[in-house]
Amino acid sequence: MFIEDVDEEITLRMLANKDAKPLFEITNRSREYLREWLPWLDDTQTVEDSLSFIQNGFQLYAERKGLTVGVFYLDELVGIAGYNYFDWTNHIAEIGYWLSIDSQGQGIMRRVVRFLTECAFHQFDMNRVVIHTAYDNKKSQTIPKSIGYKNEGQLRQVEWLYDHYVDHIVWGMLKEDWIMTN
Repeated sequence: MFIEDVDEEITLRMLANKDAKPLFEITNRSREYLREWLPWLDDTQTVEDSLSFIQNGFQLYAERKGLTVGVFYLDELVGIAGYNYFDWTNHIAEIGYWLSIDSQGQGIMRRVVRFLTECAFHQFDMNRVVIHTAYDNKKSQTIPKSIGYKNEGQLRQVEWLYDHYVDHIVWGMLKEDWIMTN
């Protein structure tokens, strides 16, 4: 079970079945906001859908394919973050994240992504970490940019988002660059 304190305010931990209801509640409260950037909102309509997401996270972690954690700010679930995948052959991890609408603007996700980047290099021995952000999601782009990720380019029409394609910006960080600047 993955449980880590990012700092005195933020804890990351794998979600348990008991977290399905709070997860669904923050998802539902943030639905319209999140729907602008995330493709899975229409598939999350009940607490049972959130429970399935949690259980899939355990399977992903058990198979060493990724890691999904809840972001707890002052002991309250406020979002999800983690590694969408681990590429053990090439030592690459991809970080993904989202934060509830009422928890925006407090620097929470910036601290989480910084911590996950550090863990990727030192705990999971990755050589490269990537983050994909929607091309028009300027708010999300500030996170990797502010901690030193390099904009490695634009992927055109890489994601179907309900009724249209969106481009992504790929942000990358190499272990050697992380060590030199942190």
